[in-house]
Amino acid sequence: MAGPTTAERGARQQESSGPPLARRLGPRRLRTIIVLALAVVLLGAGAVWALYGSQWLRVERVSVSGTRVLTPEQVREAADVPVGEPLISVDTDAIAARLRSELPRIDSVDVVRSWPHGIGLKVTERKPVLLVQKGRNFVEVDDEGVRFATVSEAPQGVPLLELETSSPGSASASLRRFGENRLVREAVKVADALPAAVARDTRVVKVRSYDDISLELSGGRTVAWGSSEKGAAKARTITALMKASPAARHFDVSVPTAPASSGS
Repeated sequence: MAGPTTAERGARQQESSGPPLARRLGPRRLRTIIVLALAVVLLGAGAVWALYGSQWLRVERVSVSGTRVLTPEQVREAADVPVGEPLISVDTDAIAARLRSELPRIDSVDVVRSWPHGIGLKVTERKPVLLVQKGRNFVEVDDEGVRFATVSEAPQGVPLLELETSSPGSASASLRRFGENRLVREAVKVADALPAAVARDTRVVKVRSYDDISLELSGGRTVAWGSSEKGAAKARTITALMKASPAARHFDVSVPTAPASSGS
């Protein structure tokens, strides 16, 4: 007995696959699907046009917040935000990098889109913890040892940093071994560790070598601090020592377990 012909097999396959899509869904349902698909395409195209092609979502203003020494105008000029460009296409990372490069006083900055027309620049400035005198000017040093700005007037309440490393002996050896930047960072650590009352009275942080850092306080008083190590213990010790010997002129907490005071 002969098998089914090719035409018969095609008819059977068509029957088993069911009716066409339009017959399965029905005319009304198919029209709804087509309309929805077109709507999605049009909405997507409209969104792209609104973001990139229209005048609705373009940069019109640049706001600045967080400045203390810098002016908003300085920040706007350095940021060079492309006013008039589509807000979505603004490269916020490039603006942040440009600000940190051109204005070293800036420690960090957040560049945010403020829809529909703004760019916000939220600035955090570096704060000086020490000053290095340079001629008639002063170089500001932050809490990471970064020298970030030169000013003509010393900020109030910020002690001077004196590096006495040019003299022969241990000072020059310390400079060769650790380098000036490392010694500056050690001085910063000492300044950070000072109790608030001592910090207010500190006028000079003097570095002779890595483990020979001292303080000059108001009233001609001095503190031998030693290295920056064990800063918390030294802070507790100097507080107790000053309370126990309020008339003393010289204090030594370089070994916090064996402090000393002298003079009156």
